[in-house]
Amino acid sequence: MASMRTARRMFCAAAQAAATPAPSSRWERLKRSKAGVWCGSLLSDYKEAFREMVVGAWERPLKSSVYLSLLGGAYVCFHTKPDQSSFEAALLERSNQLSLLSPWIRNGISDGHVQSLVKLRNEGRLRYASLGLLSVVYRADYDPDATLYEAHCSNLSVPWRELPQRVLDVGFTGCWWMLDSKMKDYDINNDEYKHLPAHLQTTTPPSPQQVERNERLHRDSWLPLTMEDKEEERKPVDKMENVSEQSQIKL
Repeated sequence: MASMRTARRMFCAAAQAAATPAPSSRWERLKRSKAGVWCGSLLSDYKEAFREMVVGAWERPLKSSVYLSLLGGAYVCFHTKPDQSSFEAALLERSNQLSLLSPWIRNGISDGHVQSLVKLRNEGRLRYASLGLLSVVYRADYDPDATLYEAHCSNLSVPWRELPQRVLDVGFTGCWWMLDSKMKDYDINNDEYKHLPAHLQTTTPPSPQQVERNERLHRDSWLPLTMEDKEEERKPVDKMENVSEQSQIKL
């Protein structure tokens, strides 16, 4: 009886050993875990999406080229948008350009715009904001280091809907467009011509014939004078002298 029990125990142990799977590797256990299953499904989804994108681009090349152009343009605009330091450098450069001119020949619009920006900068009221593809410079009411209650109270802060009225410049593709437009013809003072008649205040560009004529006259002005021209000029004078001498002899 004891031998039967021993044999039964040995048979059960062998059956359990056969039913128990062999110990798997660490990589297999990681793949069967919840994180492994989630990562595998995510990679399969990305693989299927990439395959569909390639097949769609092959079937409709015009549409895919338009999308690629838009993505490339957005990438270029994002990486070429100016930052706050570039605006300050551009502002100081424009201010130096105006300071080299006399106040009598500065453009009033350019000078007023630059002077107002310099004043806001010195007061610490210029703010810079990045909007993805472009940058915006706007004015604030207080310096950020001010200790006034109005400067730090959130209930008294300026709402976002008033931001368009406070925008001073827009930076896009490496340029500050409003500052550049205000500096156009910065060395021409239009107030000097406001007392002139109306037909003299406005000028029209010359025609191609006038430009050609002016250039020809300019080239001719550098040519040396010939002796033949001088001799031809002296002949009428000599004739007049001879006539006057003959008249005197007859008298």
